[in-house]
Amino acid sequence: MKARVHVTLKNGVLDPQGKAVHHALQGLGFDGINDVRQGKFIELELDGTDAAKAEAEVKEMCEKLLANTVIEDYSIELA
Repeated sequence: MKARVHVTLKNGVLDPQGKAVHHALQGLGFDGINDVRQGKFIELELDGTDAAKAEAEVKEMCEKLLANTVIEDYSIELA
């Protein structure tokens, strides 16, 4: 089973990397971009087939290590 985790900054948290990407895209001639927010994508290969157990385990991983829950949100997708 695969788990995909998307980690993004919470709304209201400044994103200097996103601003730098936004500025670079404008410099390359890409107009019409209002804002850029940068995040992380983490893919985990898990043992087992119990989706509920896998989701609980990945949630614990996010809370303990993969995301800084003070400033970041995360979402989990199982496949």
